[in-house]
Amino acid sequence: MACFLIPTAEAIVTTAVKLIVKKKENNRVSENDGKIKFSEKLGWLNGMLWGGSGLLAFEHLWHGEISPFFPFLTAANDPADTAEMLHEMATSGSAMALLVTLVWAGLVLVTGKISSADTAKAGDAA
Repeated sequence: MACFLIPTAEAIVTTAVKLIVKKKENNRVSENDGKIKFSEKLGWLNGMLWGGSGLLAFEHLWHGEISPFFPFLTAANDPADTAEMLHEMATSGSAMALLVTLVWAGLVLVTGKISSADTAKAGDAA
């Protein structure tokens, strides 16, 4: 019913963090040693979260669970439905946000290993 709100909230937070990190990276004078900046890696997470949240919101809209007028979520009209909605947000929404974040963390680890291997090969060749 509203499980997409949890990944959306995470996307809002990570977008703000990305902007702060990117500003700090731009203020810092450093040479580009072939490493991917952390703000760019956060951009990957943002893309995954915003994309998934957008698709879920569209799916909920398609099934009539979102309305264009207040309270926007049809489950918020009835207290019993509201309790079910909050439970779904706590379970499904949190699980989706956690899974996306874990996949992103794995992606960051793999790209770090690849980058380290490329740097080591470049050092051996020199």
